[in-house]
Amino acid sequence: MIFGDLGQKLKSRPLSDIKLDQTRFSCFNSDMESQQIIQTRNLYGLLEVEPFILLVLLLSVTWFFYKLFLQDVSEERHRNIKGHFQSLVRNYFIFAILFVSFLFLNDSDVTLGQIARIKPYVALLSLAWGMICFVKTCRLLVLMYLFMGSMQAGVPLLIVNIFSLILSLILSFWSASQIFGVQLAPLLATSAAFSVVLGLAMQDTLGNLFAGISLQIDKSFEIGDWLEIVTGVQKAIGQVKEISWRSTTLVGVSDELITLPNRFVAQAQISNYSPPMQPIVRSQFFRVKHGQDMNQIKELLERATAEIGDVRGLPAPFAYVNETAENYISFKVIYFIDSYGSQHVVGDKVLRKGLEILQKNNIELATQRFEVQIHDNKHQS
Repeated sequence: MIFGDLGQKLKSRPLSDIKLDQTRFSCFNSDMESQQIIQTRNLYGLLEVEPFILLVLLLSVTWFFYKLFLQDVSEERHRNIKGHFQSLVRNYFIFAILFVSFLFLNDSDVTLGQIARIKPYVALLSLAWGMICFVKTCRLLVLMYLFMGSMQAGVPLLIVNIFSLILSLILSFWSASQIFGVQLAPLLATSAAFSVVLGLAMQDTLGNLFAGISLQIDKSFEIGDWLEIVTGVQKAIGQVKEISWRSTTLVGVSDELITLPNRFVAQAQISNYSPPMQPIVRSQFFRVKHGQDMNQIKELLERATAEIGDVRGLPAPFAYVNETAENYISFKVIYFIDSYGSQHVVGDKVLRKGLEILQKNNIELATQRFEVQIHDNKHQS
């Protein structure tokens, strides 16, 4: 009887009232969906099989790029690139597990219970991990592209970090607008005051950042170059190891690490001792006694210096008389080397080789003389 009365009531109601109730029900569902934090319809639409396949293809392209164009890099760089690929494979494996779990939850018949509630969060984790894999893969591609221009020396990570940051921000803002429905224009407008305060608080950091970018644009030096950086009475000498967000790191002659803020480097006087196709000039002095054949001494010193493997053959070493004094004649040997960092080792070889060849040819070296005069004041009085 109850079901019969309910059927009679539904038959007695007009069709327009039933359609109105359906419209109200659909509006209710849309209101419930709009009240959700995660817009699942947009989120599920992004998690298709095609983006997953494209990510795997991007990883494959990165691997082939490494195999085809970067076989001549140094061993240290090979280890660095292989370490990046190992990290990428781990991230892709985690992404694959999350993506397959989402597909299982999406295709299963389970629509109620606790399992159905975790599906949006699994989908969100899958999307987030997929974007992480995308950023890391693009970062490695940019890094290897920079490696192509410098096979042996290092490349600054500052450019790679800036690229990764910009790409991450773009993906984050896009995800916030698509999945969470965040309106970016009002958010950016209301955060203007916060940006000003943050900029004042990070004035030194931003100054070092833009100084590092300007140094890379000017190309006044590269990683691996030997520099002499002078500002007033402060001077630092070392080989460029890294250029980061805040500072430039040098390795000194005694293998000490020297960290200089980028603003300090940008305002300093920089002498680069590693220009391409230009050797470094060094010299060594020898003092001999008077009365010996000067032409022979110059020939011996030039020949001894040329026999050292670290000294360039072109331009050839040459010697000349630099100074004459009461007790000696000074000869100066000019020679050319390729590595600023090896100047002390090469200088030691030149000095020992020169002394050895002079002794073999009976060339006497000058000795330092001191004259001491003693005055007796008693006899003078």
